[in-house]
Amino acid sequence: MTTLPVVYLLCLSLVFQANAHPVDWFRKLSTASRQDASWLWSWAWAADGTVSVVDRSPPLVYPARPASFGRELTEPLLGYVIPLSAFTSPCAASNSSYPFVPDPVQGCPDLCVVGPNQPEQSETWIAFVQRGGCPFVEKARQAQSLGAKAIVVGGDRENPDALLNMYSEKEASDVTIAATFIKYWDYAELTALIAASNTSHSGLRTVSLLLNTEYSAWEWYSPIITFVIILLLPSILTFITLLIHRIRAARAARRDRAPEHFVHSLPWRVWTGNGWEKHDASLENAEDPSEDPSSGPDRDLERGPVAPSCSRETSVEPPWVDEQMECAICLDMFAKGDRVRVLPCNHLFHMNEIDEWLITKKKVCPICKADITKPRPTPQHEPSQHDPSVQSPLPSPSTPQPPTERSPLLPH
Repeated sequence: MTTLPVVYLLCLSLVFQANAHPVDWFRKLSTASRQDASWLWSWAWAADGTVSVVDRSPPLVYPARPASFGRELTEPLLGYVIPLSAFTSPCAASNSSYPFVPDPVQGCPDLCVVGPNQPEQSETWIAFVQRGGCPFVEKARQAQSLGAKAIVVGGDRENPDALLNMYSEKEASDVTIAATFIKYWDYAELTALIAASNTSHSGLRTVSLLLNTEYSAWEWYSPIITFVIILLLPSILTFITLLIHRIRAARAARRDRAPEHFVHSLPWRVWTGNGWEKHDASLENAEDPSEDPSSGPDRDLERGPVAPSCSRETSVEPPWVDEQMECAICLDMFAKGDRVRVLPCNHLFHMNEIDEWLITKKKVCPICKADITKPRPTPQHEPSQHDPSVQSPLPSPSTPQPPTERSPLLPH
């Protein structure tokens, strides 16, 4: 799961090396992504802009929202704004192939130029229309066909204060002009300014507009942020989940293992061939099992290494303890000189094998599953029936007696 994000990061680093300025690369990627999924990109990564009337002092500035399709304004665009309704009208019905009604005010196609006055194709002019009647992308296509370099779409009375994100649900790569949206009240004020303007272009009243797009760092770096969220976040969450699981499993395994010092404190024995030689746990570190048992003055060839502090266990053990001749772990018989560990449950195992089991695996006996770290209950001595010092209580007449072979089958 973590291989795919690493490959993507390597590819991303190669792209960074090929481009001198990462910011420019992000902006190119932002433009390509906006064209591929314009409606989603516009909803998630909408940029901000302004529309300014520069031939007024001071300039009038209106907030605007650039469209997700069309040309991206990397630099401000200055031009004459002209309403399409000033020089166009619906074309003949026979020539219209659009499913909506043509409207010059809303800029819905199919529109044709009427009258002697029309904008010059060589000049930079901006089309001015109102929202409604047809999709935003169709308004942009109509303005582009008439020679406009950009289009400004104003809001309507239904949502006068809304600053909408214009997008296209279908392919819009053929739109090469810039498009931006302003609020209804700004549209109404700009319409009044155009109607009262003394400036004309090709016989049409107009004002000078400056379109500007303000790209924030979030807009420029949004592709890499999207990349991190979509690809790296699941891998990070998976890694954190596995890490927490491993930590919990390690803690649980640590609780299931016996402490090393406790295991080394258990008594051990040496099989001499004829019997058991019992040792205290303190001698385990004193003697090196790797040494040759036949060397040294205090070693016996028959009984193995003899330590001065060797002692017989004084605790009473069941008779079956000394009869154990096989290790339940390796299933081998105890050989002469084998060091054997005695668990609290009195089961015998090879020392190195049972120590590894208790310290690294489980703290229970492999045979009876008894926890070696828990104290075993001390069996209480039950008095014998033949002990004259203990008087058995007389049975009470009201106390029912256990049945014997002389008890009647049916009570009287």
